Amino acid sequence: MNNKTILIFDDDQNVQEIFSIVLEDMGYTIKRSTTSHDVLEKVSRYKPDLILMDNWIPEIGGVAATKLLKGHSEFRSIPVILVSANSEVEELAQNALADGFLGKPFDLDRLEKLVGEFLQE
Repeated sequence: MNNKTILIFDDDQNVQEIFSIVLEDMGYTIKRSTTSHDVLEKVSRYKPDLILMDNWIPEIGGVAATKLLKGHSEFRSIPVILVSANSEVEELAQNALADGFLGKPFDLDRLEKLVGEFLQE
């Protein structure tokens, strides 16, 4: 059992549920948010080791929320994986300064591998 926390920003409860089940199974603590306008407060409260950020999350959206984090001195080192059904997900992730990306529909093996890489498991 590790003590690492993953914060999931996604407005789709089903996606949050799937991510949570898979990642809790891997031993991570999961925190969730369905909005992104309060991204700095949520990150400050939960102090995650990794963030999964949905591109189409309500209020400011995943790209803007990720840019906010990457522009913040205290949070910029937290890895962010941008998650999107957009075919340009890799380009969106680069524009957002995200550390990685995951396309939807997602491959659970890829999710596990990505998370493992970022959290050095």
